Amino acid sequence: MSLTRRACLSGALGAAAGLALGRPALATQSPAFAHWVTGFRARAIRRGISEATYDRVMTTLSPDTSVFAQFRAQPEFTEQVWQYINRRCSDWRVITGKECAKEYAGLLARLEKDYGVDRYILLGLWGMESSFGDVIVNPKYMRPVIPALAALAWGEPRRRSYWEAELLNALVIVDRGWGQPAEMIGSWAGAMGHTQWMPEVWLHMGVDYNRDGRVTPFGNPDDSLAGTARYLVERGKYLRGEAWGCEVKLPDGYARLADNRTMRAYGKWHELGVRRADAAAFARPGDQVKLWQPVAGGPAFLVGQNFRAVYSYNPSTSYTLALCHLGDLIRSDPPFHQQFPGGERVPTLAEVKEIQRRLNERGFPTDGIDGRTGSDTVKAILAFQRKVGMQPADGYAGLKVLARLRQGS
Repeated sequence: MSLTRRACLSGALGAAAGLALGRPALATQSPAFAHWVTGFRARAIRRGISEATYDRVMTTLSPDTSVFAQFRAQPEFTEQVWQYINRRCSDWRVITGKECAKEYAGLLARLEKDYGVDRYILLGLWGMESSFGDVIVNPKYMRPVIPALAALAWGEPRRRSYWEAELLNALVIVDRGWGQPAEMIGSWAGAMGHTQWMPEVWLHMGVDYNRDGRVTPFGNPDDSLAGTARYLVERGKYLRGEAWGCEVKLPDGYARLADNRTMRAYGKWHELGVRRADAAAFARPGDQVKLWQPVAGGPAFLVGQNFRAVYSYNPSTSYTLALCHLGDLIRSDPPFHQQFPGGERVPTLAEVKEIQRRLNERGFPTDGIDGRTGSDTVKAILAFQRKVGMQPADGYAGLKVLARLRQGS
């Protein structure tokens, strides 16, 4: 692991404070917002937040009104399932995940013993949520969360009660001394740290796993990974020893069985002719699973309770499948045996770097040549596709884009 990335992981709190101070000035506190802050004070005090904490944090706070555009923004394009999985299971993430598996082997072993959550599920989640800690203080993606939550609680009526509750949770964290406003950097919606905790998760699922006297999702990943494991067990009902599931091969004409609803034991599915895609035996034939085929003609999977546990962390089946698959790839399991219709293999790290290099040479800046498909690379690809008339213009850093770039001007 590079010195730069290790420094990021161990020193995120200090960097976060510097980032908060270095951001452009937020909107000034308008009379309407100041009036709302005064009225919200009584509710905070009823929650148990001290007057001193509320006044220190809120009376001079300026709302980050840029979050309204983020909240209402519509995506410029949609990803097919195979594209979504390929991007999240990139060569960079697998390589970095393997490095983290080695570097944090002792921590991951303790977490498996204490919580029963497979280390590769935790690594997949860590990689999905923050690229193993790399983005937690990146100003392109992260911002001070209290001004963001305050803006949403004040001015976003569609989920106001939710934003108010999360703002109060953030203030409780400050009141307890677990974090300070300048340190609490996260997404526009308030998710923070290695595994992107919302304040409610920080407050109620957090664990002081390194026993330094406070709970934090920043700095060393001990608390983040422990709190996330606790979340999967207590809220997701994760079952010790069970796999999330596996890719399977269906008998001809049996796709109708993949209703994503009917639970049967692995052994029963075997009697119906369903086999693991790698031809291995089902390790625990008594575990209950259901048959799911995300896209007709694509790979099929038997998924169990631990797939549901991961789903509870972010209720998206594509997210859950990508996370579980990323963990398997970090474990050195093979890619899916069955390709998704219209899909292509994941480009290598070298191929993504070549895409970025060629885009920059053509005048489409990617903000670096690092083999990672962040938002700048996606925007550059989208602009290139539109300019040359590629259809669909989807922003995907794949082999078709690379082939077109290699054709030259």
